[in-house]
Amino acid sequence: MKLISANWKMNMTPSQTKEYLYNFLPLVEDVKDREILLCVPFTSLCIASEMLKDKHVKFGAQNVHYEPKGAFTGEISVSMLKDLGVSYVIVGHSERRWLFGESDEIINKKLIACLGSGIRPILCVGERQDEREAGLTFKVIETQVKLALSSLEDYTDMIDIAYEPIWAIGSGNPATPEDAQKVHRFIKELLESLNKNYKGTTRILYGGSVNTHNASEFMKMPDIDGLLVGGASLDPEAFSQIVKSF
Repeated sequence: MKLISANWKMNMTPSQTKEYLYNFLPLVEDVKDREILLCVPFTSLCIASEMLKDKHVKFGAQNVHYEPKGAFTGEISVSMLKDLGVSYVIVGHSERRWLFGESDEIINKKLIACLGSGIRPILCVGERQDEREAGLTFKVIETQVKLALSSLEDYTDMIDIAYEPIWAIGSGNPATPEDAQKVHRFIKELLESLNKNYKGTTRILYGGSVNTHNASEFMKMPDIDGLLVGGASLDPEAFSQIVKSF
């Protein structure tokens, strides 16, 4: 099943989340042939947990710590998320990598923690503008995927991956659907080479300036299994259009 996920980033207060869900849920109540996910801030998880109980729209977190508990002021563990009913966690988003210095080693530990708890991680990978111009896109993606999945090669079917070219995020200049398709095909072939028992259930999402005008074009590509939507997901009407765009 295709996965259309929102990533609200550091937006939406709990009261705004409540209003959003009140408006959004009726717009997608008849959409049952694709998975709809809202990755909300930590402060909105309780509201999402209450309002999405027994609903077909799922909710996820944007980050998690890899330790189960302890003296890690300001951090959130997988068990805390699990207790709220969180089913997905975004791991390794470029903003976590480049703004907060998360290494591939840390990302790997977070994936291990998620898999151990039964929460499905969405691993984000993507190249910078200079890397793209140097022709290093596939090398960068291969390195990020291999390091993130180190020791986890047998569990690739329990992970989704979002290809988010860093130069496209929030720029209004997305990759072309054809270019994204090439990277998505590359990632799937890479997963097949890493896991000889790979069943093909890892969904490869595209993220990076997705909006109501281009979502359907991305979803026409054979190896694009869903979308990770940033700014355009903050408006319930616009996100519902993206959800129903294909």
